[in-house]
Amino acid sequence: MKSAFFTAIRQIEIRDEPKPSISQPDEVLLRIDRLGVCGSDVHYFTDGRIGDDVVPLPASLGHECSGTVVEIGSGVKSLVVGNRVAVDPAVACGTCDQCVQGRSNTCRSMKFMGCPNQGPGAAAEFRVLPANNCIAVPESISLDQAALVEPLAVGFYAVRMAALRPDTNIAILGSGPIGLSVLLSAKATGTCTTFVTDLLDARLAVARTCGADWTKKTIKNDPTAAEELEKAIRDQNPNGQDVVFECTGDPNCIDQAQRILTPGGTLIMIGITPETQVSFDAHLMRRTELTFKNVRRQESCMKPVIDLMAAGKINADPMLTHHYPLDKIQDAFELVAGYEDGVVKAMVEISG
Repeated sequence: MKSAFFTAIRQIEIRDEPKPSISQPDEVLLRIDRLGVCGSDVHYFTDGRIGDDVVPLPASLGHECSGTVVEIGSGVKSLVVGNRVAVDPAVACGTCDQCVQGRSNTCRSMKFMGCPNQGPGAAAEFRVLPANNCIAVPESISLDQAALVEPLAVGFYAVRMAALRPDTNIAILGSGPIGLSVLLSAKATGTCTTFVTDLLDARLAVARTCGADWTKKTIKNDPTAAEELEKAIRDQNPNGQDVVFECTGDPNCIDQAQRILTPGGTLIMIGITPETQVSFDAHLMRRTELTFKNVRRQESCMKPVIDLMAAGKINADPMLTHHYPLDKIQDAFELVAGYEDGVVKAMVEISG
């Protein structure tokens, strides 16, 4: 079968490798149909690492995917051959202290698809996974939409973590796929006023389509633009934002998030920063009793997202901006890495 591999910085090759086979009764063999290009994949593509997770080249890649069940193990009862599924790429052990506490997203023996030294990537024609990691989707959900379930689940998890009250004022810094997933989840599950920022006009236009109440463009590393953005927020909501979702990973945006929060507000940090350490204004944190929370992927949120999509409460189609065949996956990654052509989510069509 054909699989994609990182072979050097900014270099992807399609190689042949043996088709995998089921070895455990709880496993299924999936034909991978769609693969979304994720920002974390792009970190590996451009830098060869995320923090201390260094890619050992060559390395298989990708984790946002949907597929079709082509074979099931003898113990599988939840799926049948032919089921179309969204894939949870986080294969947890189920037995460590974190899993037992309902925190499988911080499993101590995690095997995450396409993560260095963990699991094989999803950019392949076939993969074997535990049946529990494959969630059947109804006919009303397309393969493209099913591949968006995992990033949407991250946004849903962040919103759930924030415990939004009715009529909450929230800000979302960064309207890429994760910022938009937060926006869609917040709008689908509660009543809130949403302020969304980004560097790119095209992404702000998508945010408005997805329900943002107001948006503002900002400029990277521009103190004047940052001051203007903060003034716009104060003009709109003098008391500050109840919750800020930081979805860029830019240390300057993390600083800004603290300044626009109301006393007692909550900062939810989702974006992956390129820095090993970031600084916080300890006195601002203390005087205003801010709460900081970090998001590590998601926990048990894929099924709720599928249900919301099936009910028409989440429409993620505006995120789907580009499609590529597997043999053009290099082009897909270059597009996303360069933020070109208004890209939000590039989808690789593996099965055609």
